[in-house]
Amino acid sequence: MAEQEVTLMKGNEAIAHAAIRCGADGFFGYPITPQSEIIETLAALKPWETTGMVVLQAESEVASINMVYGGAGAGKRVLTTSSSPGIALMQEGISYMAGAEIPGVFVNVMRGGPGLGTIQPSQSDYFQATRGGGNGDYNVIVLAPNSVQEMADFVDLAFELAFRYRNPAMILADGVIGQMMEKVVLPPMKPRRTEEEIKKECPWASFGKTADRQPNVITSLELKPEVMEVRNLQLQEKYRQIKDNEVRFETQQCEDADYLIVSFGSAARIGEKALEQARAEGIKVGLFRPITLWPFPSRQLAQLARGKKGILVSEINAGQMVQDVRLAINGAIPVEHFGRLGGIVPDPDEIVKSLKEKVIG
Repeated sequence: MAEQEVTLMKGNEAIAHAAIRCGADGFFGYPITPQSEIIETLAALKPWETTGMVVLQAESEVASINMVYGGAGAGKRVLTTSSSPGIALMQEGISYMAGAEIPGVFVNVMRGGPGLGTIQPSQSDYFQATRGGGNGDYNVIVLAPNSVQEMADFVDLAFELAFRYRNPAMILADGVIGQMMEKVVLPPMKPRRTEEEIKKECPWASFGKTADRQPNVITSLELKPEVMEVRNLQLQEKYRQIKDNEVRFETQQCEDADYLIVSFGSAARIGEKALEQARAEGIKVGLFRPITLWPFPSRQLAQLARGKKGILVSEINAGQMVQDVRLAINGAIPVEHFGRLGGIVPDPDEIVKSLKEKVIG
């Protein structure tokens, strides 16, 4: 077996390399800190000369999301990347794609808000991602990487899930993961699909009028409420299937734990150090890391929490994922929250201190 090549790069750079290697047909984006290295890396790699992948800097985030809508509507593997205020501008297009059941991939490297906020890391887009920031009853598949390796791995996974369920998928990272440098093994090169393969795999896509058929119409509009209700019920059934089949999470030292720390993304890496520090002090703590933020691993967390004494949800925001944790636990044991705001990343000892004060008492 060939030896895997290990490379040192930023999380943002890993996204760009992985997009080319997983056979993406196009990237449409607009630079914004802290994720600008993605489009910069793509521009330097020039994949249009090697794989034929289109790389285009749009005039705005609104333009880029609509380019993704158009490319994905033709069955293409296309993606865009941005940071918190930019993703907010894309919400209309994401909602339209969810309503039309069009697959596409979006990467959000979060920064502090609200508004333009700060360019420092944050996790305050949890609601925007998991609750659906646009209009209507819809969900976006949300993957939360906590390493440069997962930034690379989740690109192909996001495309796979998006096309499997004809649904938008988001990689929800943050400025820590986007900017940090780590060793990574890039995915193997996958050829782009041919037009014949796309037509076979995506019969719903719009390819324009041909001699043997009229073009498919891609739209989320329906003027008849009874028809729109049926469409919504079909979407809800699809979301139930995703909840049943696509939950992902990770645990550390939970078997003998009295207490749990629940964190995602970069906060979970800090939680690992807090776990080590607490264990060194004789406090039996385990870590539960949701990898899919939607669908949230509610049932799995509830099962794991049986017999525990309490949970501390640590995240870099004012308290967003903690609501999903409380819904999952349903009052069975105490659930408390610790977070830092404004782009401040907490230290492990702050988490341990909060665990002692708020949960252990």
